[in-house]
Amino acid sequence: MTTHNRRTILKAAGSATVVGILAGCLSGDDDSTDDEMGENGDDRTGGDDHEDENGNGEYEENTDTDHDDDAERGSVRVAHLSPDAPNVDVFVDGDAVLEDVPFRAVSDYLELPVGTANVTITAAGDPDTVAFDDDVEIAEGDATVAALGELSGENQQFAPALLTDDRSDPGEMARVRLVHASPDAPAVDVTVAGDPLFENVAFGEAATVEVPADAYELEVRPATETADGDVVETFDVEPAAGGVYTVFAVGYLAPDDAPAHEPFDLEVVSDADWSDTDGTKTADLRVAHLSPDAPNVDVFVDGDAVLEDVPFRAVSDYLELDVGHYDVMVTAAGDADTVVFDETLELEAASYSAVALGELADENQPFAVEAFGDDRSDPGEMARVRLVHASPDAPAVDVTVAGDPLFEDVAFGEAATVEVPADAYELEIRPATETADGDVVATFDVEPAAGGVYTAFAVGYLMPEDAPAHEAFDLEVVDDGVRDW
Repeated sequence: MTTHNRRTILKAAGSATVVGILAGCLSGDDDSTDDEMGENGDDRTGGDDHEDENGNGEYEENTDTDHDDDAERGSVRVAHLSPDAPNVDVFVDGDAVLEDVPFRAVSDYLELPVGTANVTITAAGDPDTVAFDDDVEIAEGDATVAALGELSGENQQFAPALLTDDRSDPGEMARVRLVHASPDAPAVDVTVAGDPLFENVAFGEAATVEVPADAYELEVRPATETADGDVVETFDVEPAAGGVYTVFAVGYLAPDDAPAHEPFDLEVVSDADWSDTDGTKTADLRVAHLSPDAPNVDVFVDGDAVLEDVPFRAVSDYLELDVGHYDVMVTAAGDADTVVFDETLELEAASYSAVALGELADENQPFAVEAFGDDRSDPGEMARVRLVHASPDAPAVDVTVAGDPLFEDVAFGEAATVEVPADAYELEIRPATETADGDVVATFDVEPAAGGVYTAFAVGYLMPEDAPAHEAFDLEVVDDGVRDW
């Protein structure tokens, strides 16, 4: 492996930070764990496989939780890093969300509404043997709840800890976080060819660096002032450009003398991947023509015609473009001199809809092109539906189902998103009121499928006879498709 100077091998994203035992968020009684959960069995599975299956001794994930579909959400995953604890079940507000989770396993992210949730961790299949039961504050963003320490308390007390996960795009670098979860290991330095990568990371702490994509041999050492302690273990890793990883240091340095025979190891988990397999990051862009009095249009990207003669109500397929800046121009179809939009858009590794809204006549709403970020992640067993209000003469609207609010107070040019069970629905469109009980002005039948992602564009005029163009109010429902970034 090539020797690197420390100044060039890493760009530090932060020094070692104390993870903590959740103080007010996950503040359980550490002294009660020995009595509440008994000794661990010998049937747990280890290894690097973090897939959540329901057979072969691996854990099962259940995402069917009962929460408000229109709530703001945070993403939370669970890591079982307590070497002498048995397999566990995890409950959120009384619902089992993870079952039979073995030591070393790290779950997928679960979407939970922002706010207070009760989290209970029990021995697998034994709800009376409770290791943790307390309220957790779920915030927007991503987090990992890590079960650390030992039930025996021989080296470290058992307690869940909360880690905030930075899954943002590291660009051409790779972001790597080290979490020290080995109960009998001292504070550690991790070096590459003798050069410090992580320094003085103690049990329960985490540290993050950004490094160039490359193959590395990580040298784990007891922490010293000069990061030159004896190497106790080495591990080969090869982070990719645009990759975000967490490295969990787990198990025992001296397993023969430990409460459980779980040798020291590094569990490397991919938190996010911002690159395509060829290393080129791409964005998806589509165009929606929702201006009712505008003619058919042509769309140019960096001077090249990418869409031609696009009519009102049309929503294009997604165009795949490399991440970067693009000059986007919209003209009247076949008339390049009649320009209605000409601006530069910055596209990151995500999906976007460029939506032409309003009217050229400017009778109700001025013409504009708005860029919407499209959440095309997998909604699991639910269906994700977004409403975009693009009707120039319509007031802010409520959308109800059998009188129950689904979307509330969505104004022109705004969007709102909910997740709902797969089913057939009659959507009732009403002028927005404080109690969402305005008169129904239109109804539409929709039937979203489980795992589907949809955008419903409210288009046209409520009063087309008095409008600049005779385009009646309608709901254009488009299947966005699933794409995880």
